[in-house]
Amino acid sequence: MITHYSDVQLHTLSIQGVKQIYKERLHFPIIYESSTFIRFQISSYTTLSFKEEYTPVSPAHVAFQVPYSLFYESASFLSQSGLLLLGQENDKYIDDENGRRNLYFRDGDGHLLEIIAHESVDETVLKPLGDLHIIYIREVGFPVSSVPVFREWLKNKLSMKTERDQDIFNFVISGTAHAVVVSKTRPWIPIALKALAPRMIVTFGTPNLSFIKELGEKVENAKWNSHLLCFSKEEYAFQVQFTPDLHKDVPAQLNLPF
Repeated sequence: MITHYSDVQLHTLSIQGVKQIYKERLHFPIIYESSTFIRFQISSYTTLSFKEEYTPVSPAHVAFQVPYSLFYESASFLSQSGLLLLGQENDKYIDDENGRRNLYFRDGDGHLLEIIAHESVDETVLKPLGDLHIIYIREVGFPVSSVPVFREWLKNKLSMKTERDQDIFNFVISGTAHAVVVSKTRPWIPIALKALAPRMIVTFGTPNLSFIKELGEKVENAKWNSHLLCFSKEEYAFQVQFTPDLHKDVPAQLNLPF
């Protein structure tokens, strides 16, 4: 099974701008850098990467899971970072209800970012990293023309699951990885941002080598690039990586449904 997002590579128009946001303001450590590419360590098992390309940016949505008990500390750090925070309903920046807290913000390329926390998630399993206290990437958004078609592909090919199936918006889940499959006709909250397909490469992690082998036989156009299984669906590029350090039982220990 897929346990987590191992890396998410987003599109940028400026590596220098990315460094100003993620290194200088968010204090993410750089683990690799070139003239057109940069990668940050954002949690113990997850990286966030950016590739500079001379093409327009379609904003991506990425949500970072933080501990429920440390959420307001993370929010305070964001507020002091100088980044653009986004208002939600009733002119509030933080939504805090029913055991869930979240706060939206944007980077220099307009990517829609979020910190989110759930009281039900066990905070003792994975160590949070950095001033934002990130545990893992929880959500990546996938705007598509047909939610049912893309959802069923994720379920049938990648063995991901849903709690219930919907035609406009669906969480499709495996481990800590939540794919937010949304219709392009449904804008992203909280600012009614048009949901366009972003240029990105999403890398899933799994401790199960046989899962990767079986997946390579199930998806079309799958190929190996070094140690990664690579394939695509619609506008999206995917990779699956063998990650033995994150045990398959971690999602259950975190008290997650799948």
